[in-house]
Amino acid sequence: MLIAIHQPNFFPWLGYFDKIRRADVFIFLDNVDYPRKGSGGMGSWVNRVQLCVQGKAKWVTCPVKRASLGTRILAVEIDDGQVWRTKLQKTLTAGYGRAPHFNNTMTLLQPLFESPEGNLATFNISAIKVIAAYLGIATQFLRQSELAHQGSSTRLLISLVKAAGGKAYLAGGGAAGYQEDEIFAEEGIQLVYQRFMPRPYGDPTRFLPGLSIIDYLMHDGRPLEEVLTTTEA
Repeated sequence: MLIAIHQPNFFPWLGYFDKIRRADVFIFLDNVDYPRKGSGGMGSWVNRVQLCVQGKAKWVTCPVKRASLGTRILAVEIDDGQVWRTKLQKTLTAGYGRAPHFNNTMTLLQPLFESPEGNLATFNISAIKVIAAYLGIATQFLRQSELAHQGSSTRLLISLVKAAGGKAYLAGGGAAGYQEDEIFAEEGIQLVYQRFMPRPYGDPTRFLPGLSIIDYLMHDGRPLEEVLTTTEA
């Protein structure tokens, strides 16, 4: 059984969903420190992502209430004192109103935008599950906070793989710099690297890599098994 693990990001990019579809079980890493830039900044992939705005990649953000260093992702709350939900919908209409799948995508996303959910992790996980189902992904989802686990860094990942009954771990392409690969072998866990290579969709002359899955939904939106190819290490 192949296990993938990742933080519950905000409307993440296509490669995130490729990682989900390749795994038998996907674990949301929600009981670790909220990632941030600087000592006080709250910006991270957990609460922001890039979309195409006037032909360029621009950040869109889900504002969150300031939290102290060491706050767990699962404890971070959305700041609905700001009208970000309405602003995001207006941004999508302005940027993608003429996209071929605009209406279908907005029908899918509208209930998410209107949800009263105030917990960031729960909001993101709900959105990811809805979009994954729309894309034909049948992977089982678990939350780190629901599983017995111990350790940190690589040891934490191995603990979660074992807790989920896994025999192999699917690592993202950026893991090589900090992950201790030899420990997986010592613990009897096979290590598989995702090696995702995005292919242009929509108008290839306007394609911008690394944007939110929303961009893919607007321009293509087919089940991922029909359009993605990956290789394993």
